[in-house]
Amino acid sequence: MSALADLPLIASGKVREIYEGRDRTLLIVASDRISTYDVVHPTPIPDKGAVLTGLSAFWFERTAEIVPNHMLSVSDDVPEEVRGRGMLVRKLDMLPVECVVRGYITGSGWKDYQRTGTVSGIELPSGLRESDQLPEPIYTPSTKAEVGHDEAIDFEGTVSLVGDRELAERLRDVSIAVYQAAADHARERGIILADTKFEFGLDADGRLTLGDEVCTPDSSRFWPADQYEPGRGQPSFDKQFVRDWASSTGWDRNPPAPEIPEEVVARTREKYVEAYERVTGEPFDDWLKRTR
Repeated sequence: MSALADLPLIASGKVREIYEGRDRTLLIVASDRISTYDVVHPTPIPDKGAVLTGLSAFWFERTAEIVPNHMLSVSDDVPEEVRGRGMLVRKLDMLPVECVVRGYITGSGWKDYQRTGTVSGIELPSGLRESDQLPEPIYTPSTKAEVGHDEAIDFEGTVSLVGDRELAERLRDVSIAVYQAAADHARERGIILADTKFEFGLDADGRLTLGDEVCTPDSSRFWPADQYEPGRGQPSFDKQFVRDWASSTGWDRNPPAPEIPEEVVARTREKYVEAYERVTGEPFDDWLKRTR
């Protein structure tokens, strides 16, 4: 285990390191690593970690009236060497489900719809085109796989995973409410929030609490509204750009992931920064100055 400012490292994921804090707190540090198809590429995307942290902080503040969240600080008690990328949070007992909300039919949801006319057991209208807006946002959860890929489940799968129907209903309803609030704001800023995923936990008092990250380019699909055209895949501000590049290389999606060319790195950074600036309405450099 390594340490940061005397805080022991307790977990290291594809993108984030988590350090044990004091008094049931954690320090979550977003790196510049990027993964596609659950495999980390050897090439980082400069400033990506700061974009993820800045956007999550923005959304945590904006959705706090809908559901409590785990954020405590992005500056006070955050070690100087990780300011901008680090967030001090409350420790939660995380729930074993990915809460995915879709407002548009795309990605794996589109593939499922083509095969069955349903997504996560939810029957959808016939004749939908790729990227069409759905009549209303739908909750399409998945498992949290320790190894390999997450697996789509239906609502009853959520009930089984969390062991409580009332809690599962709360997860579904809150997920949709947070998505709708974020989607409405993003649309005002010229961005379509096509889909996203959330993670929740229970705090020390047993309250449902939003954790992890919120509506970032890693956890969401952001489309420029002025280029939206149903019937095809959409240009995006998220890591779909890297996914598309990775798919074009002939890579079989098994480790190791290929190195990312400089031009793809530069364009990806531009997309992440533009997503931050459009959503928050402030220059990305202001976030760096404020936190560092």
